[in-house]
Amino acid sequence: MELLMLMYASSILYLIFIIWKKIDERRDKHCYILDYQCYKPTDDRMLDTGLCGELIKRTKKLGLLEYKFLLKAIVSSGIGEQTYGPRMVFAGREDNPALEDGLVEMDEFFHDSIQKLLDKSGIAPSQIDVLVVNVSMLACVPSLSARIINHYKLRHNVKVFNLTGMGCSASLISMDIVRNVFKSCKNANALLVTSESLSSNWYSGNDRSMILSNCLFRSGGCAMLLTNNRALKGRAMFKLKCLVRTHHGARDESYGCCLQKEDDQGLLGFHLGKSLPKAATRAFIDNLQEIGPKILPARELLRFGVMTLVRKMGQRSAKLAGPRPVINFRTGVDHFCIHTGGKAVIDGIGANLQLSEHDLEPARMTLHRFGNTSASSLWYVLAYMEAKRRLKRGNRVFMISFGAGFKCNSCLWEVVRDLGNEKGKGNVWEDCIESYPSKNMVNPFMEKYGWINQEDPCTFNPDSLVRYN
Repeated sequence: MELLMLMYASSILYLIFIIWKKIDERRDKHCYILDYQCYKPTDDRMLDTGLCGELIKRTKKLGLLEYKFLLKAIVSSGIGEQTYGPRMVFAGREDNPALEDGLVEMDEFFHDSIQKLLDKSGIAPSQIDVLVVNVSMLACVPSLSARIINHYKLRHNVKVFNLTGMGCSASLISMDIVRNVFKSCKNANALLVTSESLSSNWYSGNDRSMILSNCLFRSGGCAMLLTNNRALKGRAMFKLKCLVRTHHGARDESYGCCLQKEDDQGLLGFHLGKSLPKAATRAFIDNLQEIGPKILPARELLRFGVMTLVRKMGQRSAKLAGPRPVINFRTGVDHFCIHTGGKAVIDGIGANLQLSEHDLEPARMTLHRFGNTSASSLWYVLAYMEAKRRLKRGNRVFMISFGAGFKCNSCLWEVVRDLGNEKGKGNVWEDCIESYPSKNMVNPFMEKYGWINQEDPCTFNPDSLVRYN
């Protein structure tokens, strides 16, 4: 009898041990953001209206029709006068950039933001277990990740991932890599570096689909420290709840809408096709359909399902059909962190998700102040929310971004502690947050160059671009 009791007790203890081990393993698979640092270039790299006019004038291949197109694009872009560009355009070398221009651009970002991040967090380079770098349009040998390893003297056994060609949604792809590495590594720290190189990709031709990128993209970047070390959980800012990636590269139309290529004159640039809005909408809908059930409460999913069923049943009668039901993402999300791909992108997401101007404010103001910084733009939007002290413990932040391929990636973060109250934390918005949201979003380009719309192609002189300088 005693032996039987001992066997029962041993079995129960073993079962408890297995359950505890499984729970313990799951705890180590969580992904936390310890800290992040957005990059602010120096003021001598600021692209104001006057300098942009000079850049356009230096592009000899442009005619009056291209000037009118650029004026319309920049005025409707939502971008202000305090965004930043690469150094080579200030030196007048955008027609003939060198590899060194791209490397210098990246080194300035690496040395500034990564160092600030390490200083703030107290994490030493030797404590970095994983390094993920995504810079889509600059590949070099040794790689950009190797440059970081060399400069900061990271360990010889650091796990390294160097991503190129992933577009504006690359930072969430990098995040997914870190999350998956954490599943097999205990107590690990990861450094994620996201940026884009504009130096070697400034377009000097006259193809409208390619000169548009000069109007939208600006210099920037972000470095992040992530961990699954439970001992650091109390210092974390955010906890990753879920992440969904949607890729429509199998569709030729989606694949070709964002493409790096040469124009008819052999000039390299970034093509933004007319099918881009359609491809983005399709990927956006597919992504929402997958992530919605993961982040929304059951009552909202049930309401949406019932309303959809009622509408389908009522389609036989025009009087009963009614408007198409829309799922309310605000029932499971407190803040929306939207990629600053342009004013039309922000407006489109806002309309589809029925978001308020308060929800869209962080993305609009980020686009105005920093422009589209590609994959790093999400983190400038997040930094705006932090600087405005919107992020409270328990809040849920929904991120969504688009990228070449064509891709739509999204994720949900939980705020681990109240943010925005720390002084001297080096938030990229700290010196200008009081002036935002800006009450005056009128682009000065129209005031300064609006006269171009009245010019006659037969008598137009490009030298007249400086008449109001």
